[in-house]
Amino acid sequence: MTAISYPLVERTLANGLRVIVSEDHAAPNVAVNLWVGVGSRHESPGRTGFAHLFEHLMFQGSRNVKSGEHFSALMDEGARLNATTWFDRTNYFETVPTGALELALWLEADRHGHLLDAVTQENLDNQRDVVKEEKRQRYDNVPYGTALIDIYATAFPEDHPYHHPTIGSMEDLDAATLDDVHAFFRAHYAPNNTVLTLVGDITPDEGFAAAEKYFGPLAAIPLESRPRHAQLPPIDGPVRVDRVGDVPNDRLYVAFRLPVDTTPDYLACQVAVDVLGGLASSRLMRRLVRTDETAVAVGGWTMGLVDGVGLGAFTVDVSAGADADEVEQALCEEITRFIAEGPDEAELESVIADTERSWLSALASIEERADHISHHALLTGDPDYVNTFVDRLRQVSADDARAAAAVWLDPGSRAVVRYLSDSSGRGEEGEAA
Repeated sequence: MTAISYPLVERTLANGLRVIVSEDHAAPNVAVNLWVGVGSRHESPGRTGFAHLFEHLMFQGSRNVKSGEHFSALMDEGARLNATTWFDRTNYFETVPTGALELALWLEADRHGHLLDAVTQENLDNQRDVVKEEKRQRYDNVPYGTALIDIYATAFPEDHPYHHPTIGSMEDLDAATLDDVHAFFRAHYAPNNTVLTLVGDITPDEGFAAAEKYFGPLAAIPLESRPRHAQLPPIDGPVRVDRVGDVPNDRLYVAFRLPVDTTPDYLACQVAVDVLGGLASSRLMRRLVRTDETAVAVGGWTMGLVDGVGLGAFTVDVSAGADADEVEQALCEEITRFIAEGPDEAELESVIADTERSWLSALASIEERADHISHHALLTGDPDYVNTFVDRLRQVSADDARAAAAVWLDPGSRAVVRYLSDSSGRGEEGEAA
């Protein structure tokens, strides 16, 4: 058994805020990490993009904090800070010198409890424009920029909460009124929908006392009951989307629905995907890049999600002059061979060792450790997953990986998104089922 035993002490405040403290005095810093149980999957049709919009609005001032002051006040103390939005949550995080911890908590409590004092029509209009510019820079005006949007829309049903991306619809944001935005905040931002994790130079008693001092006065709210979806079956495919345009080379994304995060079958699929495409010595690398020379790069990745489905995908950059259809067929052949044979002992050992190395490297950072603790506390109810993941991973056998691949990675259940260069004279982009 792998001896990972980061200390975790948890307490729930009277208002429902879950506070987790992991004491670590290696450096005089504390990572402050908040996960709020609101992401793009909590949005309603016609109201997409709201979760991500609030990631921006949360830095535009609150009852006692001026616009931009959250950044400036903490950076003046030597802090690092930011925020991100995802399907299942929005998180806010800063790493501060120990002496600045109370400042960080005061600032967080002010915006988490009293943001709407500063959400004016002017601020809303300004941040809508910021989000639109972010979409142009990150999605619309870069090669392959809309790939993930296409993958989600192709792999997940239209009525599923993962079908639309976190960036949301610009039309929905344009149509949003100030009352709509205020209502969204009031429905989701509350201590009983939040996990606060403190990792670093602090004792549990100190952490709980500070959390109570600043977050204790915030009021809980009635939360809408949102039962999670049942596990989606594999795709009744193949299904595909072709995009023809100005891209450097043809690129294939071949995606599969997977089981939900942290389940044994999800971990087995993760191992299978890594053997096939996730390592420098992966089977797809050996076949497509080194032997066939029909690809210049390959990759494989999985995405652990909690609402009825996970996601796994392979990415292939096609060599100039190679046929994308033939490359896709070769990829499917390698998956089929894996389903028949499973990984050999060396492949299994290599993947598990590489994943373990990455996990331990992440946990060595108090910032990433705090993020993983918040993640599993909020979404799976198991903050101790940071200590048990490696042992769970090492329980995955070659037979487990092969059997999981047979169910979830069958090439007949693939969703394919292809970005094809228009330099070959292909027609306009289109979709095919």
